Amino acid sequence: MGIRILVIEDEANIADFLVRGLGEEGFNVEHLADGVAAWSALRSESWDLVLLDWWLPGLDGLSLLRKFRERDRQTPVLFLTARDNVQNRVQGLDSGADDYLCKPYDFDELLARVRALIRRRDNANGLVLSYRDVAVDVPAQRAEREGQPLDLTAKELALLTFFVRNPERVLSRTRIFEHVWGGGVDGPSKTLDVHVMELRRKLEAHGPRLIHTFRGRGYLFGTPPESEPGEGR
Repeated sequence: MGIRILVIEDEANIADFLVRGLGEEGFNVEHLADGVAAWSALRSESWDLVLLDWWLPGLDGLSLLRKFRERDRQTPVLFLTARDNVQNRVQGLDSGADDYLCKPYDFDELLARVRALIRRRDNANGLVLSYRDVAVDVPAQRAEREGQPLDLTAKELALLTFFVRNPERVLSRTRIFEHVWGGGVDGPSKTLDVHVMELRRKLEAHGPRLIHTFRGRGYLFGTPPESEPGEGR
């Protein structure tokens, strides 16, 4: 599964900028515009990073952060707000934020902070995924097979990470789109097929086939059961 980021921001233009920009960097990004809906999502789902605005309808960002920290002290939270005086920064950090960035901000700086927070979290968790001779170092955003580095795009890496987390089972196209692209794709899209083809080619440069196609069902990462019908290339 790719890195999941929840953007909690009520200004539509800023939210759209964040969702598009982070999505282009390979992150799975979801957006909510009010504190009450955000609190429900924080309680019911798992996130790798939260980007949080201070001023929100329903429940303000500071109150939301304090409630969240009562039940989750691990998920990193980056405050994004126009409140830029020292007292506000201290208040935000003391309430549980891991970082604080004032508006307006440069996207490259935001991206650097996002990556740093994810690395810090994953380094603390020691998150290196593996299956047979394939390893994915999530903090470093690197993958290898048989000890050889794989030159993967952000989406190919997210796809491989999802496969490694779910080996030996047929994963439907819908499920893959939801977890790697952050939602469904309408119509007969070839996006997934192209990414699987490229990922398969790069993996097979260092070993036998691991990604198997099951027509009408999806893809399996690993060794398919001999009795499974409908396997194709």
